Amino acid sequence: MKQLRPAVLAGIFAVAGVLSWAGARLWNAYGNLPGVPLAAPIVLGAIAVVLLATALSLRARLKAQRERRPGAKGVEPLMAARAVVFGQASALVAALVAGMYGGVGVFLLLDSLDVPARRDQTWYAGFAVLAGAAVIAAALFLEHVLKLPEDDDTAPQAPSRA
Repeated sequence: MKQLRPAVLAGIFAVAGVLSWAGARLWNAYGNLPGVPLAAPIVLGAIAVVLLATALSLRARLKAQRERRPGAKGVEPLMAARAVVFGQASALVAALVAGMYGGVGVFLLLDSLDVPARRDQTWYAGFAVLAGAAVIAAALFLEHVLKLPEDDDTAPQAPSRA
C-alpha cells in the first residue's frame, strides 16, 4: 500500500477547483446557480474529527503495545490497514469536494458579494475548503501514526540464496 502524496491531493484539489469554477460560470450564465449547502463543511468537519480520534486512539494503543504494558490491546495489522484505507479514501474525497467548493467560492467571491445570499454561500464554500483541509491533515496524521512502509515493488530485490 502506498502512502498518500500531498502533491496528488493538491492536484485533485486544483483540477476540481478549476472545473467547478468554470462550471459555476457556465451555469450562472444560463440559469440560477444552486446554493452551497451548509451541511458540506459540517460533514467534512465530522469526518476530520473521526479521523483524528482514530489516529489518536491507534497511537495510544501502539505506544502501549511497544511498552508492553499489561492488558495493552495493541493494533492488529488488518485493523491498521482498514484505518489507513479509510483515511486515504476520506482524504481523496475531501480534496475533490474541497476543490469543488473552492472553485464555486472563488466564482462567488469574484462575481458579486453585494447580494447577501451570495455572501453567505461564499462563507459556506470557504468553510467547506477549511474542513476539507482538516480531513486531509487528519488522514496524513493517521498514516504517520501507522508509519506505512513503502511498497516493495520499487525496492531492489536481494539475490536469494538457494
